[in-house]
Amino acid sequence: MAQVAFVLALVVAVQHVGFLVLEMFLWTKPIGLKIFKTTPEVAASSATLAANQGLYNGFLAAGLLLGLAIADPAGFVLKAFVLSCVVVAGIFGAITVSPRILIVQALPGALALAALLLA
Repeated sequence: MAQVAFVLALVVAVQHVGFLVLEMFLWTKPIGLKIFKTTPEVAASSATLAANQGLYNGFLAAGLLLGLAIADPAGFVLKAFVLSCVVVAGIFGAITVSPRILIVQALPGALALAALLLA
C-alpha cells in the first residue's frame, strides 16, 4: 500500500504542476480557453487572478514532492497535510466554480490521502 500511496501522491503533484502551467502560462491561450471554457475577454480580465491561483497550485505540488522526498514521520505529516489541503480546495472549487473540480482535483487527492493513511 505504501507504493500505491507514493504513486498516487506523485500523480497529484504532477496534476498540480499541470494546473500551475495552465493557470499561469496558458490561461489566455487557445488550450486554456478550451479547458476552462471561457472567452478571450474573460480570460484577459482574470489572468492575474488565474496566475495567482496557479502559483498556489505550484506550492501544493512542491509540498507533495518534498513530502515524497523526505523520510517519515516528517514526510508522512507533510504529505497528509498537503493532500488534505488538495481535497479541501477541490471541494471548495466544486462548490464555487464547477462540480467537475470534485472529480479532477478532490477525488485524486482523496484517493492518495486514503492510500497514505492505510499504508
